[in-house]
Amino acid sequence: MAQALLTSVIVGLAGMIFTAVLGLRGTDVTRHISYGFFSALVMLLAHSMMMFYLIGKGKAVKDAMVEHSVTGDYYRRIAAARKPVFSVGTLAMVVTMAAAIMGASVDTGVLPPMVHAMIAYGAIACNLAAVKIEVSALSESSQIVDEVNRHIES
Repeated sequence: MAQALLTSVIVGLAGMIFTAVLGLRGTDVTRHISYGFFSALVMLLAHSMMMFYLIGKGKAVKDAMVEHSVTGDYYRRIAAARKPVFSVGTLAMVVTMAAAIMGASVDTGVLPPMVHAMIAYGAIACNLAAVKIEVSALSESSQIVDEVNRHIES
């Protein structure tokens, strides 16, 4: 599941970067809009699912600790590992939505293209930061789950 989530985040990010390139060229606005809309939706879904996945991992660790009378700070550690994902992931989603909404404003002539472009570049940067933090959180949570499983098996 973690690999599928990371793949969707990377596909969405690649789509956003490709969309930015199309926007810079300015020759194929229809593709820019289509790819931008699709990439924004993929990113929003991927970050949301990542958060739910990490919540589920934490609950599974907590339940396993109670069920098998495991002592330790495993739940606290997994909560600490996933905490930055919620703040940075939410910021990435908000900036991505803002870029998409502002893109529609550019298309209708309400907003200058440069404003949309700067927000879109910010969205790409926020999503890159979110990917880095999500990879770290997934790695840490998998390690904690392995530790709990080893403790239960012994």
